[in-house]
Amino acid sequence: MSDIEHLRSLIRAIPDFPQEGILFYDIFPVFQDPKAIEMLVSHIVNHINVTIKEKIDVIVGLDARGFLFGPMVALRLNAAFVPSRKKGKLPGKTICAEFKKEYGVDTFEMQVDAIKPGQNVIIVDDLIATGGTAAAAGQLVEKSGGKLLEYIFLIELADLNGRKNLLAPAYSMITY
Repeated sequence: MSDIEHLRSLIRAIPDFPQEGILFYDIFPVFQDPKAIEMLVSHIVNHINVTIKEKIDVIVGLDARGFLFGPMVALRLNAAFVPSRKKGKLPGKTICAEFKKEYGVDTFEMQVDAIKPGQNVIIVDDLIATGGTAAAAGQLVEKSGGKLLEYIFLIELADLNGRKNLLAPAYSMITY
């Protein structure tokens, strides 16, 4: 079984969560399996090392499940980790961007000085659906003066065509 097949086998589809009509993909079983965590992080790092020809300065992880593996990827790449969080969760001065999800509207924030102008940035998250969350994080990277090189997702819901809303190329490990 390949790494991707093993990860796919651990992801659970939960209907009607967080509300009726939403099929939620639960990645938490991946984090209960140390071998799967290693597969996930190594796959992402290998993808970056093969496809991105520039040094990565910052990995941005999206609230909240991008926080689970984003710091591990950053550590392996000798890069900084920067969280993009929901409004009101970060101390100090922040910049913000609003986004529409498939089941509501929200706001992301990032600390003003977290990304320096000209730094090379990759955004990671567990899932792309409509692309609103990831696009908002991309706007924050641009507002900071960072150079957004790529988005990386564990899961992509292809029918929702979220890629069309992104500000850089995207790579997804598993597509549904």
